[in-house]
Amino acid sequence: MMEKRQVVLKNGEVIHYLEQGQGDKTLVLIHGNFSSSLYYLPLFERLPKDIHVVAPDLRGYGDSTYYRRIESLEDFADDIKKFMDEKHIEKAVIAGWSLGGGVALEFAAKYPEMTEKLILINSTTHRGYPVFKKDANGQILVGSVYESPEEMATDPIQVKPLLEAQRDKNFATVNYILDLKMYVNKKPDPVMNELWVNESLKQRNLADADWALANLNMSDTHNFYNAGKNNIKKVTMPVLHTMGKKDLIVPEYFVKENVEALKKNSKLVVYEDCGHSPLVDVPDQLANDILEFVNE
Repeated sequence: MMEKRQVVLKNGEVIHYLEQGQGDKTLVLIHGNFSSSLYYLPLFERLPKDIHVVAPDLRGYGDSTYYRRIESLEDFADDIKKFMDEKHIEKAVIAGWSLGGGVALEFAAKYPEMTEKLILINSTTHRGYPVFKKDANGQILVGSVYESPEEMATDPIQVKPLLEAQRDKNFATVNYILDLKMYVNKKPDPVMNELWVNESLKQRNLADADWALANLNMSDTHNFYNAGKNNIKKVTMPVLHTMGKKDLIVPEYFVKENVEALKKNSKLVVYEDCGHSPLVDVPDQLANDILEFVNE
């Protein structure tokens, strides 16, 4: 098992990370929500050692600290910038999975000179991942938004059950939810699954992360939470998008919105027998597609 290393950022946060290989190319892997760097282990196993690969635990996830609360995915992107500065990485291929795709997009828009290429793995749309209020029967009230992370934490379907499971270190509940929502195609190796569930239980910022996701809006149209920054137009480097046809967490139209917004520089790869985790469902294909794109 790979051992995590650690580095202290200029803002005082201690970021734990995985690192492997060395070479001219650096690949930075940004994990998703309810996750950590260890979810990328299948990719580390498949990537050659002549590529320098780093995967940090974002602030508040895994073993990294959470001294200051994040307010947006841009805060995570700024952490990635500080992380790369500490590691003396001037430019890299930035890859993000799910929420990590939103972080990668914010990073690429703000720090294009540090972004060689962009890889969006089953990514949230640049228009955010909305969490709407629910009625008494648990039905979604489309367009009815929460006013704060604290209020969003009370959401009875999307947030509160997961928050309580993390608070109580309830392995069974998290295992059940991941099995139901993420692993719809293939089930992970039991040893890896245990490791990953325990990593998910370490998260300390779920409501803040969900709030940041809902408020992510890089477009020029309102997404119910805000009017948008229209900074998606600053993303001009080559982009690889992956999509799982059986993904229950990130719908197809999310990925297609990103492809459409970045169509001049986009390449889309669709995995037919794949849910939200190509790292479990199609790891060989994912690794090959990433390698091909990195070396183009």
